[in-house]
Amino acid sequence: MPVNAAFDPERFVSTLASRAHGGLIGLRYVTHGEDWAELAIDYDEKLVGDEASGVLASGPILALMDMATSMSIWIKQNRFRAQATLDLRVDYIRPATPGKAVIGRGECYGITRSVAFIRGQAHHGDPNDPVAHVAGTYMFTDL
Repeated sequence: MPVNAAFDPERFVSTLASRAHGGLIGLRYVTHGEDWAELAIDYDEKLVGDEASGVLASGPILALMDMATSMSIWIKQNRFRAQATLDLRVDYIRPATPGKAVIGRGECYGITRSVAFIRGQAHHGDPNDPVAHVAGTYMFTDL
């Protein structure tokens, strides 16, 4: 994506993110606003971390939230900007329900010259019943 092009989150997921680990976990675009993005992963047995219970592994949920929060930064700036994850804290509140898609909503609530601040949550469609909460910071690497 050219550096000066407006950032298109749906196109990003369908073309670029689907080629990397996003493609492996079945990452898909849901919707977005001025400073937030919602992405999802559908339930897939290859993503299960505990075969006995059928619960998804934590890694795909972390990858979902890392991408949703990253995209919220690019949406807020209306451009892709190289960055590195400095800190991404994930608090798992409960296991993801087997058979259900996980929706990840990431929000960028602040940007300085070199750092962006994010928060978000993963859920099955009801934000009042979250699977996990995330908070973190990203450092821009194009300075």
